[in-house]
Amino acid sequence: MDQQTRPPRRPGRRPGLTVGRVFGVPLHLDASMLLLTLLVTVIYAEFARDRLGLPPLGGYLIGLGFVVSLLGSVLLHELGHALTARRHGIGVRGITLELLGGYTEMDRDPPTARIDLQVSLAGPAVSAVLGLLAVGATLALPPHTLAHQLALQLALSNVVVALFNILPGLPLDGGRALRAAIWALTRDRHRATEIAGWVGRAVAVGTAVLVVLLAVARILVPLALPLMLLVVFTLWRGAGQSIRYARISRRFPLVDLRRLARPVLAVPTGTPLAEAQRRRDAHTPPGVAIGVADGAGRTVALLDPVRAGRVPAERRPWVAVDEVSRPLAQLPVLPVGLDGERVMEIVQTHPGAQYVVTSGEDVVGVLHIADLAQLLEPKRKMNT
Repeated sequence: MDQQTRPPRRPGRRPGLTVGRVFGVPLHLDASMLLLTLLVTVIYAEFARDRLGLPPLGGYLIGLGFVVSLLGSVLLHELGHALTARRHGIGVRGITLELLGGYTEMDRDPPTARIDLQVSLAGPAVSAVLGLLAVGATLALPPHTLAHQLALQLALSNVVVALFNILPGLPLDGGRALRAAIWALTRDRHRATEIAGWVGRAVAVGTAVLVVLLAVARILVPLALPLMLLVVFTLWRGAGQSIRYARISRRFPLVDLRRLARPVLAVPTGTPLAEAQRRRDAHTPPGVAIGVADGAGRTVALLDPVRAGRVPAERRPWVAVDEVSRPLAQLPVLPVGLDGERVMEIVQTHPGAQYVVTSGEDVVGVLHIADLAQLLEPKRKMNT
């Protein structure tokens, strides 16, 4: 399964091991590829031994060769997305191959519905071309031979990938194409994303029903059942994330860093932690952050609440606030004029609990991630 992630990288999602570059695009391998390699090798090895009468070792070698060919097909599919995006001026952070196929990570969403449609359909188009070439090779090769079986399986794999990915539901490519079409009709990308997300959930349910029917009819290989159920789960979760993001992004215009930022109470360097906290507690309004000012009165560091909380109360009069603070240079910075979308990109790229809000060289305040979350997802915040 292929899915394009909205830039930047989702928090907590690591790109895996970087193995090189293809056409200048970084290529990563996720650790889940080991499980995919094992499953496909075993499944295909059994198939090859039954069809071709190969010994066990030969079957596993053929199975491993098929995995390599399959990954090559997935990589070309993702390159279709990546190169099309780059042709339209959209930066590509990298391609990651993982258990369920792969994903292409772009710097930003396509700016128009037309470009979104082109980028979305580029991957399935590549898979369809590969499938047709493999079909031609299958017809040209002598039947009941190893080359014929490999060509046949590659043809089936690429055709299935192309057909499955054009299903009209997020997070699949077809879902992005559906989003682009609704976007073009309604001029509302957020609504289009939410609708495509709900269709994606319907696709997930339909896929689950199909998997159960194939399992009951004993058409589905038993070893493939867990993988197919994982595909269903991933589809459902990806569709849910799309719906959630559409609702969040609709509230981006409400993001005003000057209003959201909490004020900073700067104390001189060397001030005891207990004294700094006393001044903060006496300060109004509540929620004021503690900063450390140098001799010139400039704020140069920010109290780390986690580190400060670890200091026993009886030691706080003897611990300088500097010892439990982080220099501003080590903290992510949000210029006060950023819009909501750009704020979210920085927050996702640099996950943290607090961010320094600046106006030029001046510190305006501190943005707490909890405040931003409450603004963007008020109902979710109330239920937690």
